[in-house]
Amino acid sequence: MLRMSTLFLRTLREDPADAEVPSHRLLVRGGYVRRIAPGVFSWLPLGFLVYRNVERIVRAEMDAAGFQEVHFPALLPREAYEATGRWTEYGDNLFRLQDRKKADYLLGPTHEEMFTLMVKGEYSSYKDLPLCIYQIQTKYRDEARPRAGILRGREFVMKDSYSFDATDEGLVKSYDRHREAYISTFNRLGMSFVIVSAMSGAMGGSASEEFLAPCENGEDTYVQCPSCGLAANVEAIVTKVPESIDFAGLPAAHVENTPDTPTIASLVDVSNQRPELRRSDRDWVAADTLKNVVVMEVALDGTRKPLIIGLPGDREVDLKRVEATLHPSSIDAFEETDFAKYPALVKGYIGPEVLGEKSASGIRYLVDPRVVDGTRWITGANKPGHHVYDLVAGRDFGWDGVIEAAEVRQGDGCSSCGAELQIARGIEIGHIFQLGRKYAEALDLKVLDENGTLVTVTMGSYGIGVSRAVAAIAEQSHDEKGLIWPREVAPADVHIIAAGKEDLPFEEANKLAESLEAQGARVLFDDRRGVSIGVKFNDSELLGIPTIVVVGKGLADGVIEVRDRSTGEQTLVPVADAVESLLAIVRA
Repeated sequence: MLRMSTLFLRTLREDPADAEVPSHRLLVRGGYVRRIAPGVFSWLPLGFLVYRNVERIVRAEMDAAGFQEVHFPALLPREAYEATGRWTEYGDNLFRLQDRKKADYLLGPTHEEMFTLMVKGEYSSYKDLPLCIYQIQTKYRDEARPRAGILRGREFVMKDSYSFDATDEGLVKSYDRHREAYISTFNRLGMSFVIVSAMSGAMGGSASEEFLAPCENGEDTYVQCPSCGLAANVEAIVTKVPESIDFAGLPAAHVENTPDTPTIASLVDVSNQRPELRRSDRDWVAADTLKNVVVMEVALDGTRKPLIIGLPGDREVDLKRVEATLHPSSIDAFEETDFAKYPALVKGYIGPEVLGEKSASGIRYLVDPRVVDGTRWITGANKPGHHVYDLVAGRDFGWDGVIEAAEVRQGDGCSSCGAELQIARGIEIGHIFQLGRKYAEALDLKVLDENGTLVTVTMGSYGIGVSRAVAAIAEQSHDEKGLIWPREVAPADVHIIAAGKEDLPFEEANKLAESLEAQGARVLFDDRRGVSIGVKFNDSELLGIPTIVVVGKGLADGVIEVRDRSTGEQTLVPVADAVESLLAIVRA
């Protein structure tokens, strides 16, 4: 039994100054976690109980699916990660260190390499496969901007599992087994979730899906089509590409002096006000302007070179989408001082005619999928204070490739059925990948097939953020008063409050607590003397135990008060029936 009089717990009345999201605010105020350093948190008793409940459920569902648990160290040698290229690829996100002999090590951000080498050391035949093994382990990533408490930290706990198959068909079956196990896991955790198509990113591989917990504070944006059911995060969404347009008969491109047009809006206004610039068929709009955005593409070896992204002027560049597409390259800002190094780029007036890897500038030019042959644009004329009008794609300029870089908006057309897309935000709680043979090839994991031929094993990778799930549940399950834990992850089933100054409520509450505990219920008993009933009520609402019991003045009438933390519903229960009634609630 947890007794508040001795429990290592201090609730706070004020929000922590650095709290950005409800889970961070409430987990700190409720005494569940405490900050140690940026992105590093310790778990207090109640918090660790919730964490262990989440871990227990995850482990139970993995075991039920037939997966076997292993465990790796967090401190790992460099060699395996160098063989797969990730010693470099992870860049500054990797915690690197040396031992006293100057040998290089890292704190594991993920363990594909270790799992691959473990199987390589034990198995050599297709008869040993399929195999699915998992671990629950602490991971380390040097996040540049750790935020939102335990949602995005530098140290966190993950369940990562890996499947090993001799054939691609076997991989699909293993992937589907994990997918079903994940659905069962998140249902048991009491979470709302959606499954969306995703990019594989640093993991590599082909098929990839994310499990997202819908939440207005989520850092992931995802898209859903209410018509055909398409669901994807914004990095993976594909733009509905318009048909090419016959440009025969369109006016020739012409350069115009356009002073005092520092914004897209001002350029459109001037273009519609001046008779010589007007279109004959309709007014110009922001989507008719071709905005050319400059970024620096940074290769794994640190080489930096400019990249121009052309997109309609009514859209902004989404750098997350750019980086997902260009991975493993990263993106940096193009600084003011960089313009001097590339004289072909006229700040504020960059036009596509001077761009392209085959042009004199040699600068790579990628365009949004909406830029198709025959589209007609206003864009920079590569001359200060001037724009070019009626510049037609495919007639007057070309490009090196197409990139999904523009922001995705509510109401954009679905690429599958054309219906209007809906956008929401969520927290990533799980991610599953069909890795294929990337890591097996790098580390030479092969088995003999039924014909005695060596074949490379194909792999899947499947992760659940165990510590992150605690915060995600808190984000979904709270109100203005505090947390509301789903019963299976809550630190206790019943929160019993002894109210008043007399001995009787404390004695009766203690009897009730001991009886419930003897029947297997988990009890948090607020047995504090000298603490006002208002403070006890506030703490019970903040802590979020699903069932709250008040033993106090109702004893005079032979009843206790039972409150449902989720609905706020209050019920008077006879003292004689209290144990049976509460057990029925707990076991429902």
